[in-house]
Amino acid sequence: MKTIYTDDHKLRDAKTELYGGTLVPPFECPERMDFVLERLAAVKLGPVEAPTRHGLDPVRRIHDADYLDFLATCWEEWQAAGFEGEAIAANWPARRMTGRRPRHIDGKIGYHSLASETAISGGTWEAAQASADVALTARAVIAGGERAAFALCRPPGHHATGDMFGGYCFLNNAAIAAQAFLDDGASRVAILDVDFHHGNGTQDIFYDRGDVLFLSLHGQPEDAFPYFSGYADETGAGAGEGFTVNYPMPEGTPFERWSEALDAACGRIEDYGPDALIISLGVDTFEEDPISFFKLKSDDYRRYGTRIGALGLPTLFAMEGGYAVAQVGVNTVNVLEGFEDA
Repeated sequence: MKTIYTDDHKLRDAKTELYGGTLVPPFECPERMDFVLERLAAVKLGPVEAPTRHGLDPVRRIHDADYLDFLATCWEEWQAAGFEGEAIAANWPARRMTGRRPRHIDGKIGYHSLASETAISGGTWEAAQASADVALTARAVIAGGERAAFALCRPPGHHATGDMFGGYCFLNNAAIAAQAFLDDGASRVAILDVDFHHGNGTQDIFYDRGDVLFLSLHGQPEDAFPYFSGYADETGAGAGEGFTVNYPMPEGTPFERWSEALDAACGRIEDYGPDALIISLGVDTFEEDPISFFKLKSDDYRRYGTRIGALGLPTLFAMEGGYAVAQVGVNTVNVLEGFEDA
């Protein structure tokens, strides 16, 4: 399996995350990619290649123009306003307040933010664009006839909506790739999100559409970020009714319970009959992950990779979360090896 990767992700190197009431080094860090690359090399999964540049046109198919302008200028505007730290949202258009977009960056960042843990710093916009290029290049590999490809994306993307960032995500790589499949002639695409956290951004983008089936296995929103989406009764709207499927699960969920949800999701995918499948591959379901509460073990990742491979679909894996840094490489590559063993 070919992996698409770029060192440009290192441009995203924020130093602060708001966690538990204090500023800490971000859980989502550049070192995550080093562990994945080391494991890819150790098992000789396949070549690692750089992405080609695709420009912003495919990104604009998913993200609003005002939001992209915000990402491109946020850091400069923040510095120009005289703020000394990294750009972190502190104000939001809360319930019963106006939803108008402010002019001042302190308000603008809150307008475009869904959570305050994710700081914006120099290089964030450039890294986000590079991450989207990684996903689009992996999609092109599949369009060229390969069965599968791995987009080693960083920053991740599944929390980003069409006009909001958060959860370490700025551009929704899986959504951008799905739209590119459709624009290239696919009739239907499925996105299976196996990250511990609900893929709220991907759901929001496709919620009223029937040409993308979105399925997410995640921690129940009463207890897990992003808290305000991912309930089982969120099933789509309008033309998208029935094309969003959520499988929220409680604290301590073991692989046996989790795999039942995966089997159900795979059944829905088979019924849908997509032309392509995208896996939002988060491995923060691991039992030792510091900001999650599922109990999957390293061997379980290989097992569920084989289940996904049995679907027999052209499959794009797009990297999302996973914060037990020393194990993120093993767990990620176990999924890919399991897929190839199917």
